Amino acid sequence: MELPILAESLPIELIKVIHAAATWSMVGLIWIVQIVHYPLFAKVGSETFPNYQKGHTKRITFIVMPLMFAELGTALALCALPLSPTAHQIAVVGTALLGIIWLSTFLVQVPLHDGLLKGFSETHHQRLVRTNWVRTIAWTLRGVLAAVLLLIP
Repeated sequence: MELPILAESLPIELIKVIHAAATWSMVGLIWIVQIVHYPLFAKVGSETFPNYQKGHTKRITFIVMPLMFAELGTALALCALPLSPTAHQIAVVGTALLGIIWLSTFLVQVPLHDGLLKGFSETHHQRLVRTNWVRTIAWTLRGVLAAVLLLIP
């Protein structure tokens, strides 16, 4: 597999650290979103919710997308780099979890957020909170795998 030029020029250990930092940033963020942020959507109020949702979408994307792309790039690099068999397996499983996260994000959560741009819907809100557990659990598992990967030479 061809590696991006950046991955070829960085030491594997540095890629692991960048990967773990991006992953754990997302773990922290997703737990805050799941436990604090999404449940509070119901408290915003119907009149102001569309503007709130628009602002939320714009601001959260500014934080999340660079982290998600850093995580994806380093995950793919780790799968392609010459790692020990155990480290390679961990990288592959972590990348598979990342695939689940990205699919859930763009096939489930983004459409629900788009629906909420039109106005607060209790149904959309409940589905958003409920389905976001997939990402919360998957990112938490990824965080554990990224930490273990740091310990494997």
